[in-house]
Amino acid sequence: MSDIDPVTLSVVQSGLQQVCNEMDLAFVRAAFSPVISEALDRSDGIYSKEDGALIAQGELGLPVFVGTMQFSTRTVIERAPEISPGDIFAVNDPYLGGTHLMDVRFHMPFYYQGELFAWLSNTGHWPDTGGMVPGGFSAHATEVEQEGLRFPPVKLYKQGELDQEILSIFLSNMRIADQRIGDIKAQSAALFVGERRLTALLDKYGVDLVNAVIAEMRARAARQMRARINTIPDGVYQGVAHVDSDGVVNEPLKIDMKITKRDGELHFDLSGSSPPCQGPMNSVLATTKSSIYLAMKHIFPEVPINAGTFEPLRIIDPEGTFLYAKYPRPVSGCAAEVSQRIAEAVFDALAKAIPERLFAAPAGTSGNFALGGYDPERGRAYVLYFFSGGGYGGSAQGDGLTNGCSTIGISKSQPVEVLEQRYPVLFDEYSLHEGSGGAGQYRGGFGINYTVRLRSGTARASMVMDHGRFGPNGMAGGAPGGVNRVSVARQDGVYLPPHLSKDQGIALAAGECVHISTPGGGGYGDAHKRDPALVLRDVKRGYYSREEAERLFAVVLSGEPLGVDADATKKTRAGR
Repeated sequence: MSDIDPVTLSVVQSGLQQVCNEMDLAFVRAAFSPVISEALDRSDGIYSKEDGALIAQGELGLPVFVGTMQFSTRTVIERAPEISPGDIFAVNDPYLGGTHLMDVRFHMPFYYQGELFAWLSNTGHWPDTGGMVPGGFSAHATEVEQEGLRFPPVKLYKQGELDQEILSIFLSNMRIADQRIGDIKAQSAALFVGERRLTALLDKYGVDLVNAVIAEMRARAARQMRARINTIPDGVYQGVAHVDSDGVVNEPLKIDMKITKRDGELHFDLSGSSPPCQGPMNSVLATTKSSIYLAMKHIFPEVPINAGTFEPLRIIDPEGTFLYAKYPRPVSGCAAEVSQRIAEAVFDALAKAIPERLFAAPAGTSGNFALGGYDPERGRAYVLYFFSGGGYGGSAQGDGLTNGCSTIGISKSQPVEVLEQRYPVLFDEYSLHEGSGGAGQYRGGFGINYTVRLRSGTARASMVMDHGRFGPNGMAGGAPGGVNRVSVARQDGVYLPPHLSKDQGIALAAGECVHISTPGGGGYGDAHKRDPALVLRDVKRGYYSREEAERLFAVVLSGEPLGVDADATKKTRAGR
């Protein structure tokens, strides 16, 4: 045990957290793209100088980046030939500890009094890095080059100065390049803020004490995770989840999760999963491991987050499956979609061991939607990237949350008012996806409906989503949640994507629109045991029609005054 007193430990630990939080805020407030400034699709952290292990992460960071930035920082440590104060390495290569090409990681060595102390790292989602379609979500890509510009660790800043030659290579290979410079400077500014704040922390408490606190934080996190794992009975637990298709071959992909609990550790075996796929739903190893990390953090949220949290989690590299993508397999769907299926497979397996801790499956898709075109009013090109929420699964504690964020993050949908100001679009509808909550004693939460109409010019729409074939699983006898749906209303009729919720390059003219419904969460427990008063309440609120409620929950509501028309709950703007 450490001889650091608890008060000092807590103060210094909070100080490290505060450094990361200020990096988060600097990034968000300075970023140009709404996906970063409004939706918070980014993360910042402090990482070990030896191996890139996580020391602390900002509270506004996406959980899926926790693991991947560890692997990415380690790659930079191994590959960087020379480093100096003020250097910043940029990398987006998925196979080098990453996710997809749009998630660009910056890494800066942090020096204190002339000695390397740690690395400051962050990730930001750039709206475009080139490739076949605006936004990078190439649903039909068969090799990574079709998804965008891929770069290994390159020194974008040299001793604090931006390298204009490297910057010109970046900007020459992506759309709306003039707008990317704002995000690049915001991302680097966050690291420089972290440099100043961490220096002040070390000035106050000293290197020896801060290093001792970091070591103690890691040891305590490992002990706490082992203690939680020991509440799981020894044994082997099997879980399964499916991806609708890979976007190229219209067949489902299987995630076969075998978890073995023994000796205070969990061993994860994914070797029974589907082989590598042709389309972009392959997952790189860093994302696969990070998905398991975040799943366990969902189950045991009280365990503090640092590298020690992951020490009792032993993951066998799933060689020969689509969950260990190697060059040149396309991977645009790995971070936002496959990662969530991996987490669901963990939930499905451990629900058999600790049902009181688990819940029915959440919506499990980020609903990646990109629209790229030319705005004739502003005289410039644009790329709109939008992701949306869905329902959470019900649990023994109650109904699932409606329109919650994805499993992998704490990000939020961008305000439609901001998007309408920035791009030539109009949101005709933004409403609840009624009936999408899976039936159960505790029903799932509801997804949403939204309709995007192109106001002027022409554009191309692309989407990489999931749960269009299979709704999120119920638990303990609960029903699955409603599925994802996509339709495109054009002058020549309604177009439905052959892969349900994956397509690319759909041409739109002014006045045409895309309608999307996101999944609801799975239900928990026998729907016939749901309190009839709650069923009546849901019908009055328009969540289910009378007929749906009577069929799903086996109740009779014909004699009840329902009062509220379901259509009255919708917020539409079709007449505007």
